[in-house]
Amino acid sequence: MELLAEVVAWFDDPATWTGPNGIPARMLEHVLLSGACVVAAIAVAVPIGLLIGHTGRGALLAVSVANIGRGLPSYALLLMLFPFFGIGFPTAFAALLLLTIPPILTNTYVGVRDVDRDAVEAGRGMGMSERGLLRGVELPLAMPVIVAGIRIAAIQVVATATLAALVGGGGLGRYIVDGFALRDEGQIVGGAILVAGLAIVTEWSLGLVERRVVPPGVRGGEPTGPSVLELVPESPRPAGSA
Repeated sequence: MELLAEVVAWFDDPATWTGPNGIPARMLEHVLLSGACVVAAIAVAVPIGLLIGHTGRGALLAVSVANIGRGLPSYALLLMLFPFFGIGFPTAFAALLLLTIPPILTNTYVGVRDVDRDAVEAGRGMGMSERGLLRGVELPLAMPVIVAGIRIAAIQVVATATLAALVGGGGLGRYIVDGFALRDEGQIVGGAILVAGLAIVTEWSLGLVERRVVPPGVRGGEPTGPSVLELVPESPRPAGSA
């Protein structure tokens, strides 16, 4: 109960909501950093994933590099990049970008490679170019997997951006870092609540985006036409049967 009272008192303090260290300012820093990383990762990873998924060339190298990126600890990556970019936004951005690219790249590649080959060959049989095939057949069918990768990356970067405060990158992680320095448990928990809340809002928002951008005919679990049973003609009944 004492910890809960400290958290409530921290949120109730007017100083928590004003100035450059106030919640609105820190929230904006966190959102801008996370959003910039996700947009940059999409710009890099989606075209590469589409290309290697469509052609199959360079798949082993790209996926291996992506898997290495997944395995790098966030804190270690920040420390590795710190000597090159110094204190502030650039180091945090570079580290988070390297952590955001792998899930988007992997999901884009897998989404394209898992497209029904019969649909692809049907498109080729209709005389579609390779570019038209990618844009008109493979990309729409792979969209659910691609968007899922973007959602995973966005939630991951929102949570990991908390570490940006360690290199002067700002954001909501500042409350946690400062809370440990001041031994202010209310501030630590308050910062964690804000990060968790932002992650939940990110998940919910991208869920809405997914429903907007994914064609209804390729959404998982939604009926897109007659069922298999409706497409199977009835077997002729034997003569004399009721």
